[in-house]
Amino acid sequence: MIGLRREGGLWTVTLNRPEKANSLTRDMLVRIEEIALEAQAEGVAALVLTGEGKVFSAGADLDEARAGLATDGVWERVSAAIAGLDALTVAALNGTLAGGAFGMALACDFRIAVPEARFFYPVMKLGFLPQPSDPGRLAALVGPSRAKLVLMGGAKLDADEALAFGLVDRLVPRDELMATAAGLAADALAAAPEHRVAIKALCLGRRVAF
Repeated sequence: MIGLRREGGLWTVTLNRPEKANSLTRDMLVRIEEIALEAQAEGVAALVLTGEGKVFSAGADLDEARAGLATDGVWERVSAAIAGLDALTVAALNGTLAGGAFGMALACDFRIAVPEARFFYPVMKLGFLPQPSDPGRLAALVGPSRAKLVLMGGAKLDADEALAFGLVDRLVPRDELMATAAGLAADALAAAPEHRVAIKALCLGRRVAF
């Protein structure tokens, strides 16, 4: 249910459960975490995260969520593994992003989306807390008020609103989505590893020795 394509220094991870709107099981989340940790160990230059079909992910698998997945620490471990990558990371959102799936997209460096995508994170009415790092990452992108609009107001954003808010960086026609993601990764693939790592660290406000 998780596909992985390795093309030199570019890895593409695909959520492949389209018949269930790519809803995430614990096994799928564990596999994504494993891939991210492996990518870091191997010095991968760029990682693209996308989905099969017309929905990126509806969030947690409902049966597993009721059985405890909704509050499992695996969500935060996945986000941390993606955010910790020295690689350039791109969430190529092939459709709607919902619920707990926000975490892995927010952890990426870029988010590009098809114009049909929708965005919502209805944790409050369901009685759950968001993943610990999600509110901060969301607020860093869209501002505290808009983060509360999504997490507390239950707002459902269309793609144009998400772009205007800064939640996504670019809207891309479906048939150009993966080529655009690869294009955004091109400079990272061409760069010396230490140069890529240093620039990413500087963008995150970290000190880098020259």
